[in-house]
Amino acid sequence: MSASRSASCRKALEEAVFLGWDILRRGGSSLDAVTACVVVLEDSPLFNAGRGAVYNADGRHELDAGVMDGATLRAGAVAGVGRIRNPVLAARAVMEKTRHVLLVGKGAERFAARQKLALVTASYFHTPERLRALRRNLRSHHGTVGAVALDAKGRLAAATSTGGYTGKMPGRVGDSPIVGAGVYADATCAVSGTGLGEAFIRAVVGHDVAARMRYRRETLARASAAALRNVARLGGDGGLIAIDRRGNIAMPFSSEGMYRAAIGRDGRARIAIY
Repeated sequence: MSASRSASCRKALEEAVFLGWDILRRGGSSLDAVTACVVVLEDSPLFNAGRGAVYNADGRHELDAGVMDGATLRAGAVAGVGRIRNPVLAARAVMEKTRHVLLVGKGAERFAARQKLALVTASYFHTPERLRALRRNLRSHHGTVGAVALDAKGRLAAATSTGGYTGKMPGRVGDSPIVGAGVYADATCAVSGTGLGEAFIRAVVGHDVAARMRYRRETLARASAAALRNVARLGGDGGLIAIDRRGNIAMPFSSEGMYRAAIGRDGRARIAIY
């Protein structure tokens, strides 16, 4: 990674984490904070979500996103969409405006239009770097973005958004919009994952972290590490970000690196890539 790209990624992470922190500092909800953070990352071409999403095998973009409110266990998600500028906003709208949890494809896009969410043409998601990756047959499955937060009222929330992986089969859906896998929040913790989606689904990573804390009384750090070991047993790698009801934060990963940022009550941000 070039120094300039590293600096750009760090700047975007800083913008996102301080935006979320400011919302919480002003008394906003954890759900508002995680949604706003993910929108920042979706709008950046640097990350594999929203504008910077990778191409599938047909040279198109199919985006997935999910959100969950830990206080109510409400959740919403969209999958396989190609016209919604910010899939995380559509996921939240599914949660708040429908009786459903997951909408896919054209139906999700029609719903987003009715909710007056921004729709874009396919060219909006075009980035030369992602196109080169497709042409070079690069198959990296990393790049999902997400956010987790705890607000002043003790409410936890999580949000995850992704473009999947380069060259994926059209119609493939990963873990990001799947409740309990790539996105999960309850009264114990909030989790957002990134990595090989199929393994994260099979290991039910997000719920596994919460279950280990609830039933085995494991700490957030220990539960998060154990959940990733289960992913490894299935031949996958990746990472996750998580926060518990006491404000403890965990950001473990088994891949070479993971873009990550965290901020606590003191307002000091921790930003890292490797």
